[in-house]
Amino acid sequence: MTTDPLAAVTPRALPRTSDNALLADAGEGTRVEFRGVVKDYGTTRVLHDFALDIAPGEFVSLLGPSGCGKTTALRVLSGLESATGGAVLLGGRDVSGIPTNRRDIGMVFQSYSLFPHLRVIDNVAFGLRRRRVAKRVAARRAADALELVGLGHLADRFPHQLSGGQQQRVALARALVTEPRVLLLDEPLSALDAKVRVQLRDEIRRIQLRLGITTVFVTHDQEEALAVSDRIAVMNAGRIEQVGSPEDLYLRPASPYVAAFVGVSSVVPGVVAGGAVHVWGQRLSSPSTVADGSVDAFIRPENVRLVSEGGVPATVQETTFLGGFRRTLVRAADGTLLTVQHAAGDRIAYDDLVRVAFAEVPVVVRPRPEG
Repeated sequence: MTTDPLAAVTPRALPRTSDNALLADAGEGTRVEFRGVVKDYGTTRVLHDFALDIAPGEFVSLLGPSGCGKTTALRVLSGLESATGGAVLLGGRDVSGIPTNRRDIGMVFQSYSLFPHLRVIDNVAFGLRRRRVAKRVAARRAADALELVGLGHLADRFPHQLSGGQQQRVALARALVTEPRVLLLDEPLSALDAKVRVQLRDEIRRIQLRLGITTVFVTHDQEEALAVSDRIAVMNAGRIEQVGSPEDLYLRPASPYVAAFVGVSSVVPGVVAGGAVHVWGQRLSSPSTVADGSVDAFIRPENVRLVSEGGVPATVQETTFLGGFRRTLVRAADGTLLTVQHAAGDRIAYDDLVRVAFAEVPVVVRPRPEG
């Protein structure tokens, strides 16, 4: 018997109680599948046997640094790029040979791409008019979409009269108004300032939950991905390193790459022996399968403690107040730099001598290069 790999995936959902037509007509989302997708640009391969299964109504982020292939994967899904090999399925149907305008996909990009000469409501209704939807119906649906993103009161303004965050909300409304089966978001928040970025990030997630629309979100910002995703696919050089919930990726990274990329980690020298990792005299467990020998251990700031006795001595290099806690960088006697997360009330200063120890939690390790 074949087991469905998504059977245990349960995307979060909110009640859809509203007289907004978009919410009333919301479906349960569409399953998206990448099956062994390969993408070459000339002699350069940017996607290597890319495989990902996304449940109906799930919010999945493709996370990775610039050049890792995440936007290419999104463009292949949208039909803006053709795959060199493999297949893309929407709702069980192979759409590899179907053009973008027939895939029933909504897209939001980093650039807002609004028509400057059209009012906000006409920008939102543009796709409906292209589909020959009656003018009255298109206006009503555009108004519903604007209400959904909180801009109903700005329907008669022009794009230049809006802030960047408002313009991106208009772009989101335009993508949703056609009631697509899948929503694609390609770095939609990177051009906004920090506070607006967080507000719109949370708004996108709220709307996605209310609509139940399958969503694929491309970002290089780990905080964004951790905050909004049901699952995250961490990418590296055209391949997926790990797919999992935000909690899985942070607490149980499958590789040193994921441990280093997701969250903050200090790299501390250690030795694997007897099935454990020995770091500065402390014995820790590890999920990594590494032969005995010298290793680098990845340790989270919240798993490093300031202690009054025991531990190892270190000298404070800098300390940063972050509201509810502090992060302090210390240097051990061997020159290793280590980040400690501790209570905001622990007042320490540059060049203070402190002692640090590690929480007894598993750590990811990698073999240390020789030389």
